[in-house]
Amino acid sequence: MEARAEVRYARVSAQKARLVVDAIRGQRVQDAIGILSVINKRIAPTVEKVLRSAVANAENRSSDVDVDKLIVSEAYVNEGPRQKRIRPAPMGRAYRYQRRTSHIAVAVKEEE
Repeated sequence: MEARAEVRYARVSAQKARLVVDAIRGQRVQDAIGILSVINKRIAPTVEKVLRSAVANAENRSSDVDVDKLIVSEAYVNEGPRQKRIRPAPMGRAYRYQRRTSHIAVAVKEEE
């Protein structure tokens, strides 16, 4: 049995979020939460919240799920839409920049 959770439009680039998500893929849930609590990245608390949500979804779907045996089976980050913004520049010009977003998905299942 597999349970998923996803956060969409997280205000971080997908490249930066992948650094955090790659660290927990394939780990036991308790180990992954421990890893996320010590990672010094701004998106780490958000990924931890998604992971806890996936665990709660697993508990809600089936009452006989052992939380201690859950592992992170899937964890990936996709790029979301970019917000185009304009920054004032010298001599009346304008510089364009993009604020990137990402979609973070985590799935957990019981190890066999």
